[in-house]
Amino acid sequence: MQIHCTRTATSCALAIACLSAAGSAQTPPTSPSGSVVVAKPTYTSIPMEITVNRPAAEVWKRIGKYCDIAEWLQIPAGCTITAGKDGEFGAVRTVAGEVLVAKTELSYTYTQTPKEGQPYNLYHGTLEARPVTATTSKIVYTLFFDNSMLPNDAARAADRARRTERFMQALQNMKILAEGGKLPPAPAGGGTTAGAAPPR
Repeated sequence: MQIHCTRTATSCALAIACLSAAGSAQTPPTSPSGSVVVAKPTYTSIPMEITVNRPAAEVWKRIGKYCDIAEWLQIPAGCTITAGKDGEFGAVRTVAGEVLVAKTELSYTYTQTPKEGQPYNLYHGTLEARPVTATTSKIVYTLFFDNSMLPNDAARAADRARRTERFMQALQNMKILAEGGKLPPAPAGGGTTAGAAPPR
């Protein structure tokens, strides 16, 4: 009986040691300048929407391809897919190296990946064409991220205002395109090669 218990205890200890080693092996290395992990994140979201005088399916057909962002966010450098296939899970676009992580028939969600030596803010964006009536819809754009690395409430409010202004302009551009119009020239300095990438 004592031998059986000893063997069982030894087996359990060995299994725990193996699992601990495996967990350690999967932990991503951090840069010499510090961890990307944020100790006390404060997650926030910015929901935005605009009404469009077109059915949702037509709206999505016009503005919903993964690299359409270059047009409605007016990115001079454009957008290309660098990995995977456009519109499929795991597709990566040149705009901030964003990865497609979720999608439905009329929506998609993307994320930005961690960068070495920078706190990871878990930035995500979701774009959706939402039916309202048979002939109208809403374009809904929601940003989600951690803003705890900003120094104070005033900085967080300014950051939120800047992001809201930038993406409400993008929504206005999408509405123009979806309703068959043409965009005015981008304002000087309005488009960036980083596109939707906010400063971390």
